[in-house]
Amino acid sequence: MNVQRVASFHDQAAKLRFETRAFIDGKFVEARSGKRFETLNPATGKVLTQVAECDKADVDLAVAAARRAFEAGSWSRRAPRERKKILLKFADLIEKNLTELAITETLDCGKPVNDSLNVDVPDTAETLRWHAEAIDKIYDQVAPTPADVVSMIVREPVGVVGAVLPWNFPVFTAMWKIAPALAGGNSMVIKPAEQTPLTALRLAALAAEAGIPEGVFNVVPGFGETAGQAIGRHGDVDCVSFTGSGEIGRLFLKYAADSNMKRIVLECGGKSPAVVMPDVGDLQPVIDQITAGILFCQGENCSAGSRLVVHRSVKDRLLEALEPSFRSWTVGDPLRSDTRIGALIEARHLEKVMSYIDLGRQEGAKVALGGKRLYPESGGWFFEPTIFDNVKNSMRIAREEIFGPVLSVITFSEPEEAIRIANDTSYGLAASLYTENLNTAHKMARAIRAGTVSVNCYSEGDFTVPFGGYKESGFGGKDKSLLAHDQYTETKTIWIQLR
Repeated sequence: MNVQRVASFHDQAAKLRFETRAFIDGKFVEARSGKRFETLNPATGKVLTQVAECDKADVDLAVAAARRAFEAGSWSRRAPRERKKILLKFADLIEKNLTELAITETLDCGKPVNDSLNVDVPDTAETLRWHAEAIDKIYDQVAPTPADVVSMIVREPVGVVGAVLPWNFPVFTAMWKIAPALAGGNSMVIKPAEQTPLTALRLAALAAEAGIPEGVFNVVPGFGETAGQAIGRHGDVDCVSFTGSGEIGRLFLKYAADSNMKRIVLECGGKSPAVVMPDVGDLQPVIDQITAGILFCQGENCSAGSRLVVHRSVKDRLLEALEPSFRSWTVGDPLRSDTRIGALIEARHLEKVMSYIDLGRQEGAKVALGGKRLYPESGGWFFEPTIFDNVKNSMRIAREEIFGPVLSVITFSEPEEAIRIANDTSYGLAASLYTENLNTAHKMARAIRAGTVSVNCYSEGDFTVPFGGYKESGFGGKDKSLLAHDQYTETKTIWIQLR
């Protein structure tokens, strides 16, 4: 362990000065009410800073600014190549400020600094760069009409896009929405999660520095029931993209129905299966992938492989090998570069995860590993990697999203039973399948009802492929890939009769 590097991260963290005001119409401003709320460091439980608490009045201002900018055409009618140039500069500025953004992300949401430095922030810049490069490569169409008709099918920006963000990947998922929305010429009003507002506010400053015009990029920190609801109900917001719980996702559908029937795009979690077939020979790569699938980001990941669906003949060997693999993932100070599991987001969430441990025992499952809070003396919200054995798919721990480093082990005897178990969930975001048989891989990957099925690995793919789920995991569109551009654009038919 490099002691100097640990000290360096802590020293850099101590020197950070956070922007805490809302960003509306090209300026950092206090909330109209003057209210502020605390954002806490999950690793210590201490206050990082106080942030402007926006509500409906601030959202109204931000939406009005976004609409003015959209109608003025400073961004919406700017040449695609010019928008591309500015967004590429935005990506360069993110990379230039990578370490600051990564440390801020780690302080605000508790994830290991190595994840922020090597995954989240670099992928944020690359996602932006990829969508920027797509701007002048997505073509309109001409329909095959009679000779006396010209029929064009054109894309136009949808207008004002609201983005309501989660707390588990604050900067990364923000860019999943920002990049294609801005690429399409839209204006945006962004509400970061109240637990993690700091990197979104820093992005606002970088967006302005890159040259994104006033009013196009707005950030309104605040609470879901006030600022988030105001975005959802606003009659001048044309589209809302939300990542979070199904409970809140349903509210956005209701807000849209009660207001202007705005377009709603939802990604609402998962209970993803990791299916291990009996033909797997070398278990170690499988163990490594299963471990990463549930422990990465403290298990606070919508696509986490939280259900291990394993053939009876393999289960005992696999479980025996999983325990040392789980123990090798160090839980601790997120600013240490050897930490692999940081702190859970807040005290209330830690209590939720712990309640599922008690519930699992009551349901008859066995805690094979873990199940306890760690380092309470730190003031932070740490929890150890946990494995439940003897789980039935009917148990709540197998059906409800725990959103922590908790794996439920479920056995099967026949491939058809594995598919039934994998699909027996209200979710359908992701799944992974481990087999050495090519026929099995193709047939089962098709049969599993999930937006992403990875074979012989745990993966969501990269920014070139769509991400979103079946059933209660997704609604209205996809994040990532060229498909993400569809939800932020309108398709217009122009039919011209020639004379």
